[in-house]
Amino acid sequence: MAVKVFMTGVTGYIGGTAFDKIYRAHPDNEYTLLVRNEARAEPVKAKYPKVKFVYGSLDDVDVIEQAAAEADVVIHTAESADHAPSASAIAKGLEKGHTPEKPGYWIHLSGTGILTWYDVVNGREGEPPLPDQKYHDIDDIDRILNLDDRAPHRDVDKIVQAAVSDSVKPAIICPPLIFGQGSGPGNQQTIQIPTLVEMTLREGFAPLVGQGKTEWDYVHVDDVGEMFLKLFEASQDPEKKNNPEIFGRHGYFFGPKGVLNFKKIAERVAEEVKKQGYAKEVTVKPVSLAEQKQLKGYIPVADSLGQNSKSVGQRFKKYLGWEPQVNDSVEDDIANVVRSKAKSLGL
Repeated sequence: MAVKVFMTGVTGYIGGTAFDKIYRAHPDNEYTLLVRNEARAEPVKAKYPKVKFVYGSLDDVDVIEQAAAEADVVIHTAESADHAPSASAIAKGLEKGHTPEKPGYWIHLSGTGILTWYDVVNGREGEPPLPDQKYHDIDDIDRILNLDDRAPHRDVDKIVQAAVSDSVKPAIICPPLIFGQGSGPGNQQTIQIPTLVEMTLREGFAPLVGQGKTEWDYVHVDDVGEMFLKLFEASQDPEKKNNPEIFGRHGYFFGPKGVLNFKKIAERVAEEVKKQGYAKEVTVKPVSLAEQKQLKGYIPVADSLGQNSKSVGQRFKKYLGWEPQVNDSVEDDIANVVRSKAKSLGL
């Protein structure tokens, strides 16, 4: 019997890659996708002609609730980390449409921006990570579930975790900085490093928040797609779907592959912009977060360049026998990002 899957965000970078992985592995499932309008559906329909669509925005909570009620599995990736009404609608729909005998599964995309909370709350800019602000997704699960309410994404995470019941089985994927070329039908580019590249191209220098000693973990988008595939398959596996360490309050999955330092990244961006001939000289210039907000090309995601996010991911390995596989690094990808961003800016 075909599994009924409702998914948001399939035209996005992460959601598109995740859907592509799941669809290729399980083409016979019944997929219903939320898109804004028929024009947005066209490229999706061209690539996956058998899928169905429901039309609306994330604020169309009645549409989302009904689709969630009818689905066996909901995969939420469209602005999912920060849009509370859509998360509440999914929780309500899953509860309404499922029973303990036939529970609904929810794979939710959050992000390790949540782990920047200490730097955000304490006004730390460009400072090195603190040892006690590193979080292990098994050993520190109680700390993760009780993070400061001022943490980014925390309000939506709490909605997902509060939905846990005998009828509703959520799991949260919380990836670090993501890089690489996506494989979905819409946006195939990430956002954090391209934002740094755009500011560099437009300002003529690579901004570095404070001392630039901040660190983030990273993972390739292909591996993030695999995370969604592994959890989707677990939802259909009799040996895994009832495991509360996979689906339930403890179902909180980090997925780091490597570590980056933003000073090294800024230096590499400056070097590559010069190497590709977009400027004769490109320096790395220290700025405050307030100063960075005034730069051409700035968008709020750039604030994360001045904060730390440190995670240890063992839950995928322990319970699903998988860990990130792509060995490329963010630095390996910078030449491509500079080339792509310069082209999009008409340089």
